[in-house]
Amino acid sequence: MTQKPHLIGYVLASTYRKKVVLALKDKPLTPVMVANKTRLHASHISNTLSELTKEKLVVCLTPKLRKGRLYDLTSDGRKVLKNL
Repeated sequence: MTQKPHLIGYVLASTYRKKVVLALKDKPLTPVMVANKTRLHASHISNTLSELTKEKLVVCLTPKLRKGRLYDLTSDGRKVLKNL
């Protein structure tokens, strides 16, 4: 079980958050790649990645890039993923 069980509920409360976490399970992806993988609109992906970043479940690996930013799960994000 994760050390932060409230984060599991946080992710499960949103279909978008759940789909984004699952999309990032194998490797870092750009928002466009996440959108293509989840079949969700890019604006929803951007908002969801921001939410997950604030909760420290996702991290931007290339924050200085304006386009092509890569996102990956944090260790907490991986713990939550195991419980989905």
